[in-house]
Amino acid sequence: MTMSQEKALQALSRIAGTDEWRAALIRQLVAFEGQIQAPGVDVREELTGPLVDALFDDDQVVRKTLSNGVTFEFLYRSKIARDFVMSTPEAPDHAWEPQTSRILVDLARRAEQVVIGGAYFGDHAVLIAREVAKRGGTVHAFEPNSQQRAMLTRNAGLNGLTNIVARPEGLWHDSTTNLKLVGYDSFASAEAAEDGEGDAFRTVTIADYLQAAGVGRLDLIVLDIEGAELGALRGAEPFLARPAGEAPDILFEVHRHYVDWTNGLLDTDIARLLTGHGYTLFALRDFNSNYDLAGKPVELIPADAVYLDGPPHGFNMVAVKDASVFEGPGYAIVRDVSPKYLRHKDPALHHPVGGL
Repeated sequence: MTMSQEKALQALSRIAGTDEWRAALIRQLVAFEGQIQAPGVDVREELTGPLVDALFDDDQVVRKTLSNGVTFEFLYRSKIARDFVMSTPEAPDHAWEPQTSRILVDLARRAEQVVIGGAYFGDHAVLIAREVAKRGGTVHAFEPNSQQRAMLTRNAGLNGLTNIVARPEGLWHDSTTNLKLVGYDSFASAEAAEDGEGDAFRTVTIADYLQAAGVGRLDLIVLDIEGAELGALRGAEPFLARPAGEAPDILFEVHRHYVDWTNGLLDTDIARLLTGHGYTLFALRDFNSNYDLAGKPVELIPADAVYLDGPPHGFNMVAVKDASVFEGPGYAIVRDVSPKYLRHKDPALHHPVGGL
């Protein structure tokens, strides 16, 4: 390391030690993003993001409040944390994934019992719980990562919520398997574990868990569990088989690392499972980030009209038995575009149809 590089690191460390200085530098870096033209360059990932990362430690707890007054505390150890810290406006209307947050709150307006797999620190669970609490509803939030589960519980308390049940199990197709998390924090996926391994956790099916909890209905399932989505949905089939009006709405992630969509999304195992139970599937267009999309409709792509080319990537999908719920003014059905909003890529494929 050269002397100038060492001095630069010392300067960043000094700025990081004063909250006001750090906040001021972050504001300047966000402004920088909007002032330069760099086609094909992901400015956040390649330039500004690493500088902000240097201002925080992995074990540092950050507090941030949304425009609606919801407060989150979270560990600074993921892109979720970094992009939340770098949000514009500084008090945004969501913590992570603007359109996903919006559609989940919308679906929660007709829900009472919700299951979330991969609840993390509660970035979506808290918003859903606030909505279903109006009807005496409960969010059953599964998060095997003990540190993130502790943050989830902390955020429920910060926001006066008593209807989030934080669970340590992993959702799966059976209730007899031991799993462990492999990988760092939000990138961790589940693998089989030996009995007695210190970091192992038990699996449970959604159906078994709800039966044991004495819950006979299920209105919404939310899954972001790094490839275990198919197993979790198989464990919920008694609910998936129910008719429209009784079966749960579902939002789940698919990723090319875990789902082979070579022959299209509808030819995947997870899509066949859901369409076999009468679901209609859409890809949800969104930023994998914190990005202000206030006033933009939620854009949904029918599963047979999704642009899927590009490097391995993931995105969220929505499955419903009554697609008329998306006929309102807050939604737009679009075709032949990518579900990935990317500021630095072809606007015709990767920007909202009406423009950013």
